[in-house]
Amino acid sequence: MTPPQRERRKQEPEGSNPERLYVLTGGTEGAERAPIDLVTLIVARSGPPPPTAQPEQAAVLRLCRRPLSVAELSAYLALPFSVVTILLTDLLSAELIESRAPITRATLPDRSLLEAVMHGLQKL
Repeated sequence: MTPPQRERRKQEPEGSNPERLYVLTGGTEGAERAPIDLVTLIVARSGPPPPTAQPEQAAVLRLCRRPLSVAELSAYLALPFSVVTILLTDLLSAELIESRAPITRATLPDRSLLEAVMHGLQKL
């Protein structure tokens, strides 16, 4: 005879509590946000987080000692992208972090130009 097995309770993810998300964002639903997308890189400017920072903001500052994308931050903090952008907007306005756009293909030199330079160098 096999012993009865316990059913595991389905745990809700941390970010699924709407009241918690409202408190994190300070109710700034319609406020203007910084132009941040999922691939924007975030880097902390200073050392330790200030004592007045929310726990989530302090976690962002600790995680961003090296550049991290907003998508990675959202995953590490288990928070929706919209909530993370509000937290990052607050940190940007306090000048505690910097946001950097990733390098796009349009800013890279054309492949034919690079090949022409390479062939010119080989002829020297």
